[in-house]
Amino acid sequence: MSDPTTEQQLTEARTELARLRAGLAVGLTPEQSSRLQGATDEELTADASAFAAELGLAGPPAPSRSGGPRGVDVGTAGGVESGASRYRDRHPQRVTPEAQQHQSIGQG
Repeated sequence: MSDPTTEQQLTEARTELARLRAGLAVGLTPEQSSRLQGATDEELTADASAFAAELGLAGPPAPSRSGGPRGVDVGTAGGVESGASRYRDRHPQRVTPEAQQHQSIGQG
């Protein structure tokens, strides 16, 4: 038979996890989620929704769409033509042997 203390700890951990899941799903913080009441997932979800409505929360926070860190040249002034010019400077056009042959035929 298992230890009653271990069973109790397991039950408490499962309840805490259920509270966190219900709360985070509607935009509550972990601290706010710890206040939720209920014995089942459905009861916790209903309590979380009611609590979030009282707080004026519309749902979980939207993920950041910043795209992360950017290069030093992103966001500099100049527009499309300036960007195209920088691209041409960094990526010079390569002349293939076929293109050289066509150029020499056209000059002769």
